[in-house]
Amino acid sequence: MTTPAERRRQGRAARERVSRSAHGRWIPAADRPDPVAVLERQGEDRVARLLPIRYGRMADTPFTFLRGAAAVMAADLAAGPDTGLTVQLCGDAHLVNFGLYASPERALLFDVNDFDETYPGPFEWDVKRLAASVAVAARDNGHDEERVRRAALSAALGYAAALRRLAGLRELDVWYSRIDSADLLPLVHRGKQRRRVEADLAAARRRTSLQAFGKLTEERDGRRRIVSAPPLIEPVSKTELRSVGKVYSDYRATLAEDRRVLLDRFRFVDAAVKVVGVGSVGTRCYVVLLEGRDGRDPLFLQLKEAGRSVLEDHLPATRVDAEVAAHHGGRRVVTGQHLMQAASDIFLGWTTGPAGRHFYARQLRDMKGTADVADMAPAGLRAYADLCGRTLARAHARTGDRLAIAGYLGAADTFAEAIADFAVLYADRTKLDHAELVAAIGEGRIKATRGV
Repeated sequence: MTTPAERRRQGRAARERVSRSAHGRWIPAADRPDPVAVLERQGEDRVARLLPIRYGRMADTPFTFLRGAAAVMAADLAAGPDTGLTVQLCGDAHLVNFGLYASPERALLFDVNDFDETYPGPFEWDVKRLAASVAVAARDNGHDEERVRRAALSAALGYAAALRRLAGLRELDVWYSRIDSADLLPLVHRGKQRRRVEADLAAARRRTSLQAFGKLTEERDGRRRIVSAPPLIEPVSKTELRSVGKVYSDYRATLAEDRRVLLDRFRFVDAAVKVVGVGSVGTRCYVVLLEGRDGRDPLFLQLKEAGRSVLEDHLPATRVDAEVAAHHGGRRVVTGQHLMQAASDIFLGWTTGPAGRHFYARQLRDMKGTADVADMAPAGLRAYADLCGRTLARAHARTGDRLAIAGYLGAADTFAEAIADFAVLYADRTKLDHAELVAAIGEGRIKATRGV
C-alpha cells in the first residue's frame, strides 16, 4: 500500500508535467474553435424552438455567456497539458452552480449543486472554471482590476487551504465533512452582507414542493394541473404525457428499496415541459406533479435530459470509471452527484426515455437556493469565492487522491496566484467571446429571444 508520504511525493512529481506557475500562462490555441460554432453544434440535438431563449440568456452579459459556454471552456482547457491528478469533476464549477439545499435529515447544506457535466478529469480544470467565473462576475459588477484579481485569488486560496487541511484527515472524516448553513453566518461580518445571507437562508427554507404547488399549479376542470406559461412552462400532449409516465415508472426502478416505498405513496398527476438554467436551455426537461395523502400533499420532480458531458471528447477513456463506462448520461450525473455531494436528494435517480434519450430525476424544489452574485460588493464576492473554493476542495478530496493534490500544491501560494492570473486572462477571452455571440445575433446568424 502506498504511504501518505509516497502519495505526496507523487503529487510533487506532477510539477514536472505542469509546473504550478504554468497555470497562469494561457494563450488561446491557434486552431481554437469558433465559440459560436461550438454552441451551434451543441444545439443540433436540442429542442430547436427553445434555442433562441438559450442564446438570448447567454447574450445578456459576459457572465451569463460563461455560464452557458462550458463546452467552449472545456476545449480551451484541453488544449494544454494537465497535471494528471484526477478527481470527479463538476465540469461546470462556476459560481452559480454552488448553493443551498436540504439534506435527507432536513439540514440546510451548502455544496456543489449542478452535475450535468460531471466527469473524471484533472482537478485544476474545475478550479480554473470557478476562478474564471469569479473574475467575470467581478467585472460585470463594475469592480476595478485589482479587486477582480483578488476575488479570483480568493477562490483559489480557499481551495488550496481546504485541500491541505483535508489531506491531514482520516478517510471517514473527509467523507462525513459538510458545510451546514449554520457554518455560513460566522464567515460573514455584521451589517448588510450578513442580513443578505440571512435572507438567502430564509428564502431557501421556503422553497419547497408546497411553495411550488401554489405557484406552479392551478385548478382546471376540477383537477389540479401545472400552469401553462409559454415558452417557459408548456403542457404536454396526451401522447407525451403517457411517455413521461413511462419514463417516471422506469426511473422508480433505479431508486433504493426504501425510496421506492416512499415514492409509491404518491400518484402521478400531471407533467409539463419546463425551461431551466442558461446552458441547459434546449435540453428536454419535464416537471412532474405527484400527489401524496391528498391534494395538499404535493411532490414535484424534475426529469431532465442528460447527454454527453462536454468533457468527454477531451479526456482519455482510461480515466473513466465503471459507472461512467456504462455510457448512460443519467447514471453518470447521478453517480457524480453522489460522489461529490456531502448528501444528496433522496429521489435522485436515472432512466432511459423515448428514442433512447437519457434522463435523471430529482426534486424540483427541496429548500434550494443560490446566491445572487450580480450585485455583490467586492468584500462579499471575495468571501463567497473563498466559500465556493473550499466547497470544491471538499468534493475533490472525496473523489481523488487528496494527498497527491496537496503535494502538488505545496505550502506556498504559487498555484493560487497562477490560477488568479489565468482567471483574469480567461475573463478577457470571455468578454471577446460574448461580443462574438452578440455580433452573430445582430447579423442574423443566430436567432435570440432576449428577456425570457
